[in-house]
Amino acid sequence: MIAETERLILRNWRPSDEDAFHRLNSDETVMAFFPFRRDRQQSREVMDRIMREINETGYGFGALQTRDDETAIGFMGLSIPTNLEPHVPRGIIEIGWRLVPEAWGKGYVTEAARELLRIGFEEHGLDQVVAFAVPENVRSTAVMDRIGMRHQPSRDFDHPFVPDSHVHLRRHAYYAVTAPEWLARRG
Repeated sequence: MIAETERLILRNWRPSDEDAFHRLNSDETVMAFFPFRRDRQQSREVMDRIMREINETGYGFGALQTRDDETAIGFMGLSIPTNLEPHVPRGIIEIGWRLVPEAWGKGYVTEAARELLRIGFEEHGLDQVVAFAVPENVRSTAVMDRIGMRHQPSRDFDHPFVPDSHVHLRRHAYYAVTAPEWLARRG
């Protein structure tokens, strides 16, 4: 899974990315809308799992870097959500991202997400792509709006993996864009 834009490269993870991946899973600012932080070992296990998923399915969250620096600034990708039925039906593909704070506000996510939607619809023949986030995560929901996704309030759901200790993070807004909607917007 490799994608490129004018300023960015989306690539598979490398062993040298372990520190960056750990930061994306432990930094308080990055993880503000998530109920957990991962230690170094847990991060490594997740990174290994993501690399396997990408190799096996062609879908997953790869490392995002700028063209002028090989350091991962985040992750992005088209992924197969698991164990979220009936909220996210089996076979639906999700777009997602997470960036370090110093990369925020530069349009990187929007730029890469537009290319990922193009790949999903044009190269993979997807019918629809979805995304979901805690409604208060306005940075992410604003990107969803910018890339042509529309909030579908009737599909909002309580995320089953958010523990009772973080009930304020349980509700998730559901966004989607279909291939015809994407093509009409692009055309």
